[in-house]
Amino acid sequence: MERTLWVVGCLALFLGCLWLMYRAWQKKAARQQAQIGDLPTVPAELGAQLLEPTSGLYLGSTFAPSWQNRIAVGDLGFRATAELTRFERGILLERDGATPIWIPQESLTAVRTERGHAGKVMTNNGVLVIRWKLPTGTEIDTGFRGDDKTVYPAWTAGSADATRATTGDDE
Repeated sequence: MERTLWVVGCLALFLGCLWLMYRAWQKKAARQQAQIGDLPTVPAELGAQLLEPTSGLYLGSTFAPSWQNRIAVGDLGFRATAELTRFERGILLERDGATPIWIPQESLTAVRTERGHAGKVMTNNGVLVIRWKLPTGTEIDTGFRGDDKTVYPAWTAGSADATRATTGDDE
């Protein structure tokens, strides 16, 4: 009987800890909601496809410049298998089991490679990080670990050209 009480007590403690973690995640999301606001919707016309779709893992989005301050609003904080595609009008991140993320070209700040993002640490330049501004003005980083890392140079080179085109900078 004593062993049964210990098991029930440990199970109750475990479930209590899970409930507290869930409540903390909800409160974090509520605090962040004003900074995030509504995400841009995927437009009907995306423009010409500039880069082939890249499959991989969506690692989550964080507040820039912190690579660990994960966004908890909606489903932005949850990892998912995904496909990343570059179009003339922006970047489309289609996630399995979650809403797609549309990053408009004019919101794009930079595309770079990093060692880690949202608590996931990889080898050097193992994560593709897209920095962009939300309609609220908040700058965030969206992390993606591609299945094929050899496509990363095309993504980062396209970012420099696109940034120069939208800002009018010539190097």
